Amino acid sequence: MKEYENLKFQLDAMDFPHLYFFKFIVPNKNDNVAKVSALYESTSQIQIKSSANGKFVSVSNKQVMLSADDIIEIYKKASEIEGLIAL
Repeated sequence: MKEYENLKFQLDAMDFPHLYFFKFIVPNKNDNVAKVSALYESTSQIQIKSSANGKFVSVSNKQVMLSADDIIEIYKKASEIEGLIAL
C-alpha cells in the first residue's frame, strides 16, 4: 500500500532480525487494549499506561521482528482498531 511506502523505505535500512519498539494509543473503552495486545506474540511483555485523565491508554511493546514486512503487517492490523494512534 502506498501509505506504508515511506515506512518500508526506512525499515529496509535496518538489519534484521531487529528489536522493534511499538507504541499505540487507544481510547480507554471496550476491548481496545485486548485488541492491541493481540497484535503481539503471546510471550511479549506489554506495558500499559493510562493517560492522566483516563480517556486513553498507551500500549507499548518491544518485539524481535524478522523483516520490514512483518512490522508493516502489525501496523496494518492495528489500523483496523477504532481510534488507534500509532507512534
